[in-house]
Amino acid sequence: MALKFHIVNRIREQVKAQGDKTALRFQTAKGWGDISWRQFGQRIDDISRAMLVSGLAVQDKIAIFANNCPEWTITDMAALQIRCVPVPIYPTNTPDQTAYILKDAGARVLFVGDQTHADIAMSIAEQCPALEHIISFNENVDFAGHPMGMSWEAFMALGNDNVEQELQTRIADAAMDDLTTLIYTSGTTGEPKGVMLDYANFAAQLESHDKVLSISENEVSLAFLPLSHVFERCWTLFVLHNGATNCYLSNTNAVREALQEVQPTVMCAVPRFYEKIYSAVHEKVATANPVKKGMFHAAVTIGNKMATSIQQGKKPSALLQASYRMADKLVLSKLRQLLGGQIKMMPCGGAKLEPTIGRFFHAIGINVKLGYGMTETTATVSCWDSATFDADSIGLAMPGAQVKIGKNNEILVRGPMVMRGYFNKPKETAETFTEDGYLKTGDAGHIDAAGNLFITDRIKELMKTSGGKYIAPQVIEGKLGKDHFIEQIAVVADARHFVSALVVPCFETLEGWAKELNIKYHDRMDLIKHSDVVEMFEKRITELQKELAKFEQVKKFTLLPSEFSMTNGELTPTLKLRRKVILERYKKQIEAMYKKHM
Repeated sequence: MALKFHIVNRIREQVKAQGDKTALRFQTAKGWGDISWRQFGQRIDDISRAMLVSGLAVQDKIAIFANNCPEWTITDMAALQIRCVPVPIYPTNTPDQTAYILKDAGARVLFVGDQTHADIAMSIAEQCPALEHIISFNENVDFAGHPMGMSWEAFMALGNDNVEQELQTRIADAAMDDLTTLIYTSGTTGEPKGVMLDYANFAAQLESHDKVLSISENEVSLAFLPLSHVFERCWTLFVLHNGATNCYLSNTNAVREALQEVQPTVMCAVPRFYEKIYSAVHEKVATANPVKKGMFHAAVTIGNKMATSIQQGKKPSALLQASYRMADKLVLSKLRQLLGGQIKMMPCGGAKLEPTIGRFFHAIGINVKLGYGMTETTATVSCWDSATFDADSIGLAMPGAQVKIGKNNEILVRGPMVMRGYFNKPKETAETFTEDGYLKTGDAGHIDAAGNLFITDRIKELMKTSGGKYIAPQVIEGKLGKDHFIEQIAVVADARHFVSALVVPCFETLEGWAKELNIKYHDRMDLIKHSDVVEMFEKRITELQKELAKFEQVKKFTLLPSEFSMTNGELTPTLKLRRKVILERYKKQIEAMYKKHM
């Protein structure tokens, strides 16, 4: 592939073209600060020079262990510019996980965010023989005299004009087969694997996304998901490739406020984000007076009709258009305001989105584009077409992506976006490809006559009941998890004679409900054992799973007093369930559900 879509060239071209226009925005104590394209380019060059003075050779590894911030992307681009290989590390990773990645990758320089990341880095430095420097983005980080520690500003000051010729040579020598990055997949089981992606992989995605998505230099994107994940990293690079503005959210708990302040026009998110908004809206509607409740349902129904009409390529009737204008004015525009009011398009990925939720967002005028992809495919393989998508599907294959169904209904992918392989793992690399070069995704699915791809479940996560029925847990979890009383759910069925579930309530909603009914309780454990609470959940779960086959329906459930978390090892950094950990941790509660029904 031509160097036209080499990401370093694209960013340098935008620096020249955009000049003083805002490239990056970030949160400060006084509001949002701006970095122009010109400043962005200067800082990239400054850090590149500092890296060269530090002795980093072509294809040497550097690692980034921090929350989202402009320095994250500046460091990323600076390393790429001198043909080094950035290795992102999730900001929530434990010391052991971080040490494993640094050792396996052989990272020479580690960039950290706050004091927590610096402390972890210092505690494991001796375990990482290649590590030479620990650079903090935050000036207030205290390295307590650690010999490797240095601030971002002090590191930048190392750069000088003596390496200018080398910098220009490295930029000129850009090659599409250079390794761009190593991204370690968290995985739900086993040790992390370093996915090797090159510039041709990224270029293929930039080119294909330009064909499918309409992104202009006037867009504003909010970087909400961790940049350490392939989805946000690729999206950020795509946004910058198009000369648009990228806003960095370092504290994900402040997303509601940030949406109002930044008013993004585009933004990528995972299904859980959409589920929470959907639940919050429906929770509020449930307690509204009959008039407002009626207006909401009527408006969404009209929005659905309008969306369906557009998808089918039909011109809406004059009556529908008039009804829609009224519905939009009274209800739908107010719902869009929850996302800042300016959203044009929102990619969704990382897991399957419950179709009901997808249809809801399109009904209120938010163009959610559900996509499917993996770290191993440099993110997107397929996505919803804006007009003709099927909400039950995960869309049409992206340009250049060859998708077919293999043994056990496994989705197979081949194309220029597919990784080179796993770093230092030739055996695992060989095992993940078919003889004809297709990547085995590990996902089961099918393709319909229109070319829409459908995913049923992770092949490795398919559960088989003792009666021989196969259960796709994610389908059940998607149906039940959209309820505003349910925060998290983990289905149990493997080798069991019926399906059960561990359910974490949304305690904010549940406690509000209990207060209205004057239910007395001492703590959360007391609350979830209350007969009225259990009965309420029984009714809701029964209603939510009506569309499921009898053998798929949850027969018993246990309410849990606290959420599954990354800290306890129950979730991956992308919030996927680590089922083995959960099954072991809650073994007692699970066995209790089945003992009653032996």
